Amino acid sequence: MNADFQVPSTLRMATLLRVFLPFALGYFLSYLYRVVNAVMAPDLVTEIGLDAAQLGLLTSAYFLTFGIFQLPLGMLLDRFGPRRTEAVLLLFAALGALVFAVADSAGGLTLGRALIGLGVSACLMGAFKAFVLWFPKERLPLVNGLQMAAGGLGALAGTAPVELALQVTTWRGVFVVLAILTASVAVAIFLVVPERGEHKTNTRIAEQFGGVREIFRSLVFWKVAPWTVTVQATFLSVQSLWVGPWLRDVAGLERATVATYLALVACAMIAGWVIIGFITDRVSRLGIRPIHVAAIGMTGFMLLLLPLIFQWTSAALPVCMLFGFFGTAGILPYAVLSQSFAPELAGRVNTGLNLLVFLGAFAAQWGIGALIDLWPRTDSGGYAPAGYQAALGVMFALQAVGMIWFVLAGRGARESVT
Repeated sequence: MNADFQVPSTLRMATLLRVFLPFALGYFLSYLYRVVNAVMAPDLVTEIGLDAAQLGLLTSAYFLTFGIFQLPLGMLLDRFGPRRTEAVLLLFAALGALVFAVADSAGGLTLGRALIGLGVSACLMGAFKAFVLWFPKERLPLVNGLQMAAGGLGALAGTAPVELALQVTTWRGVFVVLAILTASVAVAIFLVVPERGEHKTNTRIAEQFGGVREIFRSLVFWKVAPWTVTVQATFLSVQSLWVGPWLRDVAGLERATVATYLALVACAMIAGWVIIGFITDRVSRLGIRPIHVAAIGMTGFMLLLLPLIFQWTSAALPVCMLFGFFGTAGILPYAVLSQSFAPELAGRVNTGLNLLVFLGAFAAQWGIGALIDLWPRTDSGGYAPAGYQAALGVMFALQAVGMIWFVLAGRGARESVT
């Protein structure tokens, strides 16, 4: 709804429930899928016989298909709307979960993860598109933050609760249940979410690609994108997989303790999305721009990589929790950029950025595994601490380059971001 369009509070609450809640459920599942391998990694390595590069590749296949589909997704969202687009795609995620559940090789697992990534590719961008249509723009950082918190709950569900479920069933049984839940959410989104057909575009595909070209030629976009991509790629690749093995191989923690730590990291993420979104919403009223809040948060995230690189294991829990908290700041540029272009480009702006973020996350998650594999396994069968140190050091360097570009591009830019 527009900011100047007032409706009774009961209708506003009904709209919130019909628009926000179904998309929040979808993103809950999307994030659960994203992080679940961090807990299941020992089972997958033992049963299928995976090295670090294979584990990184099959897990990051989620990011690859997720990222590749972002540009066509943006056009689908702008042409057909988020309701139909996300409902159909989630059925592919349900199929992918079933494929993963029955796979008996690295190739089969990779195919399942790839289908899951494709299927959940609209869970965040579809929600962002719907929120642009239904909520005032000044509320978007807060609403987007609440959506991310729903994802955080999914990340939480993918830690200690999954470890408990593995005491009752196998990882295959967990994915069968996820397939059923995903299909159910797809049906709920299709039946519950209302349409706003007047905001959909009937422009031709060529004209839609013209909008994509406009975005990718914009200095506003390229001022923000490189730093956002390196921060988000690091956050997604580490938080969704490598933080679990790091806690095991570097910090020397037992499996149950690792699952507990991961749950606490997920709690920190939820707090980060809510608190940072709330702070951004409040300080914007004082004239402090959201991009400045994002820059402060992403700088804090970069600095928190240093304790992981230098392996300060005595402070593993607070460091990992702060890592999760400040990693959420990387979501703010999505709201910033969506307000820097015309509303009819909102889907393509966010998915354009998401394309780069998730391709970066795919490369980072796989690349970290490949770098770790350059060192021999330890006597206990884990990965070498020196490998983690080198891989995380590379990710820190890439973020530093992105930050420098952000500062330099800002000085030379004629355009500004919100």
